[in-house]
Amino acid sequence: MTSPQTTTGTRVGIVGAGPAGLMLSHLLARAGVDNIVLDRRSHEEISHTHRAGILEQPSVDMLTQTGVDGRIGELGDEHEGIDLRFGGESHLLHFPELVGATVTLYAQNEVFVDLAAARARDGGDVRFETEVTEVLDVDSDRPGVRFRSLADGADPDEVHELRCDLLIGADGSRSVVRRALADGGSQDLSHEYPFAWFGILAEAPKSSPELIYARHERGFALISQRSETVQRMYFQCDPGEKPEDWSDDRIWSELQARVSGPDGFELKTGPIFDRTVLPFRSFVRQPMSRGSVFLAGDAAHTVPPTGAKGLNLAFADVRVLADAILAWADTGTREKLDGYQDTALRRVWKAQNFSFWMTSMLHTRADATAFENRRILGELESVTGSRFGMQHLAEQYTGWPNS
Repeated sequence: MTSPQTTTGTRVGIVGAGPAGLMLSHLLARAGVDNIVLDRRSHEEISHTHRAGILEQPSVDMLTQTGVDGRIGELGDEHEGIDLRFGGESHLLHFPELVGATVTLYAQNEVFVDLAAARARDGGDVRFETEVTEVLDVDSDRPGVRFRSLADGADPDEVHELRCDLLIGADGSRSVVRRALADGGSQDLSHEYPFAWFGILAEAPKSSPELIYARHERGFALISQRSETVQRMYFQCDPGEKPEDWSDDRIWSELQARVSGPDGFELKTGPIFDRTVLPFRSFVRQPMSRGSVFLAGDAAHTVPPTGAKGLNLAFADVRVLADAILAWADTGTREKLDGYQDTALRRVWKAQNFSFWMTSMLHTRADATAFENRRILGELESVTGSRFGMQHLAEQYTGWPNS
């Protein structure tokens, strides 16, 4: 084993500089808790990874009320509902009327840019282009990681070590920290879906004031947004679909077919400058912690994007974990740390249920029987035909009270 060139100590080591890791670092630093963040990706790579973001109000509040001087007030697009479209007809769910809440459309890479700027402004120790090569002593009271710099000019054989009182894995769905905990009686629970999303970004005006979630016999479609001039849209496809096989005309024709109806609704089209295929699944790692090592965000759980819960769940984890860490830092007691996973998992499983429900209700399966397809239409009619049905969906979509 190569001896490290240097060993650095900190109270909290955070692997992963995405929104979850940076928000946790920001909240801890505000309270005077020393922390270091490591991520193998560059700032540029993360900031140019286009991912949609629909933020619940508590997630917006975390950005606006904790000193992150971001641009969500300028660039964020507040939405008052969604449009469920099936049978060629639209059914608007107006969230303020139903549950007194709204959501805000703000891309995840923009959230990252705001948080990274806040950490730089406040002198945070965030090390991009830094690869964790080994997780150390997960069952000790001083866990750590070994890492090397991937920056231009760095010696690839020069290994460094970070030791900390608490180690946090916020390093996404391929988490190296989660892998290091795999031999401790953990359980990975997952559900695979037989379809993916074909996603595009296009230069076009908005087709609708609210997002459209459309179920069609050809498959699901989501008419989302990015800005006044750039739109994000998706349609259900086979996971093996190749983006390069689809021309602009073919994509627009498929999307239009899935939202067409007697009302004559037509998409506003334009040049497509980004296309990708996104397979997805539901996943939960239980437990979410072991000793002094904790998982947060996609490192602990992933949800299909249909319910718009991914980033919101990550921020909910961070909210609970930051509170527990601050209590530990102030008093030395671990009561809240030991209760972190139970508190976080209650919300995780509610979000898994909602995301599974939305996905199952809005997507089509090649092997579905005529009975199943008609039953699902009955379910959609029940939801949209009842104020209580619409309230149930709206409450879950806009988020639950803080844990």
